[in-house]
Amino acid sequence: MSSKVELEGRLGKSVAQRTLPSGDVITIFSVIVDREQREIVGKTSIDTIPCHTHRISIATKASTWRSGSVITVSGVLRRRFWKGPHGLGSALEVEVRALKRS
Repeated sequence: MSSKVELEGRLGKSVAQRTLPSGDVITIFSVIVDREQREIVGKTSIDTIPCHTHRISIATKASTWRSGSVITVSGVLRRRFWKGPHGLGSALEVEVRALKRS
C-alpha cells in the first residue's frame, strides 16, 4: 500500500534539476502550506514540503510557473535515507505524480 497525498499550497522559490549517478534527471521543488496555530488566533505559520519528480511533463510545468503560484500536488510519500558524517539521516518527501495550478 502506498501513502497517497494531495497538497494545495504555493510553489516555493526554486525549482532545480539534478542528475543522479544513474544518469536519471530529477526535478526538485517545494510546496509551501499555511498552518494556522491554534494558540494564537489569526497567527499563521508555514510548512515547506519537499517534492520531487522524474516526470518531464511535471518538471516543465514547475519550471515555467512563478514562485508563489497556487498549485495542487498529487503523489506518494517517500522516505529517503543517507549516511553522513554525523550518522544516518532521513527525510520525508512527496514523489509528485500530478501537478496543476489551482
